[in-house]
Amino acid sequence: MGKVIAVCAMKGGVGKSSLAVNLAHGMAVKGLRTLIWDIDAQGAVAFLLGVAAADGLARKLFTKGRDVGGYIVPTNWPDLDLIAADLSLRNLESDLAEDSPKRLRKMLDLLRQDYDRVILDCPPGLSGISDQIFRAADLLVVPVVPAPLSFRVLDKMLEYVEETRGPKAPIALPVLSMVDRRKVLHRQMADSAPDWPSIPHSSTIESMGVKRAPVGEYAKRSAAAKALAQVLARVEAVVGG
Repeated sequence: MGKVIAVCAMKGGVGKSSLAVNLAHGMAVKGLRTLIWDIDAQGAVAFLLGVAAADGLARKLFTKGRDVGGYIVPTNWPDLDLIAADLSLRNLESDLAEDSPKRLRKMLDLLRQDYDRVILDCPPGLSGISDQIFRAADLLVVPVVPAPLSFRVLDKMLEYVEETRGPKAPIALPVLSMVDRRKVLHRQMADSAPDWPSIPHSSTIESMGVKRAPVGEYAKRSAAAKALAQVLARVEAVVGG
């Protein structure tokens, strides 16, 4: 059975989608059959992968009885498929308010049979959708910018997961994101969490929006690519070990 890795954060603008895309690409390059499922209404994943958006159809996937497989599209890379998002997901929380809390897990259980890895790009914040994700995921990868408030928000999120899921809580892997070591505060916060993987604030990663490709495709020897490879290694050490 495949593993489900949810890339999630309490707030936007922390490099969540770019991290999800690079992890998925890295897994596919290693020969793991990988699906990246974008549940964030911004639809960034399809854009970063150079694939067309879902064109208003993403919400219909969550209609009871829908075939998940019908929404999967290939990308430009072997072993990497996509379920794209679009703005139709903006009201997904209310759409699923009366739905089974196990709906998403059942859909993912079907996907586990066909894929070695399923990467979820989650909507920011805590919601009913988050609860379903925490119920279904094997690992939470949580990008965090190096700032006191961000660390506090991370603590609150992990406390919530532990309280709601207890012994069934998924493993959480915090990842320092957008680290600028020229800033004293960034250095101090990063040094306070030496065991967390760290991704630099980098124009190489920002260029994904121009190249519409993962970093490993156009800058595989860059510092950013090496940092992302270290995150991937940590993830695989958890889910593959």
